[in-house]
Amino acid sequence: MKLQQVMSHVRKAVDDYHMIEAGDRIAVGISGGKDSLTLLHALHGLKRYYPSPFELHAVTVDLGFDNLNLDKIKELCASLAIPYTIINTDIAAVIFNDRRESNPCSLCAKMRKGALNEAIKAAGCNKVAYAHHKDDVVETMLLSLIYEGRFHTFSPVTYLDRMDLKVIRPLMYMDEADVIGFVKYYELPVVKSPCPVDGYTKREYVKKLLRKLSTENPGVKERMFTAIRRGKMEGWQNYFGKQ
Repeated sequence: MKLQQVMSHVRKAVDDYHMIEAGDRIAVGISGGKDSLTLLHALHGLKRYYPSPFELHAVTVDLGFDNLNLDKIKELCASLAIPYTIINTDIAAVIFNDRRESNPCSLCAKMRKGALNEAIKAAGCNKVAYAHHKDDVVETMLLSLIYEGRFHTFSPVTYLDRMDLKVIRPLMYMDEADVIGFVKYYELPVVKSPCPVDGYTKREYVKKLLRKLSTENPGVKERMFTAIRRGKMEGWQNYFGKQ
């Protein structure tokens, strides 16, 4: 998938859910993975012609693993003229050494988001863009359905009142397969996650389950995504009237 196609998906999501307004300073959370790098490129491309001018600032929370090399990400941000901030933390040591968490993902996510939000506010940003794509939306719904007994997923736009910060998800109309194709086509410098539990989580189980369901029932992911849009969950109502 080429950049123009990615920007088309992002532009639709941004317009459908009013994600960007004139004067926004948007932080992009960069993990180093394929999704966040795709989002950074898409927003950088959109910025050139979007009618509401906005600024970008890339931010990475370094969890403190020894084998995370962000040099290529630094070079990428410099080539795009996007300011890049790296927040050094000891989150990995706290979770795996001090607390020895048996299920570390929840606490890690909470601590990582806390560090990210503080850095975003310090940089003068009023919004943060997360790189959740369509597969993430559906997988989160399945996680909630299977493990919590409720029909729920994150919304396209979320307001964090304690931080006075809006979270936007401009990649929500993109399939993960298209993200993979984009990254390969442009040879983006993806950094593998150094986390020792990466690939062994409940989300990974649900990802494989969704892949199996999609193979056995072609189109099931799209039908689930449509059910989410029409399910009248909080934050998804802006979609109605745009059919």
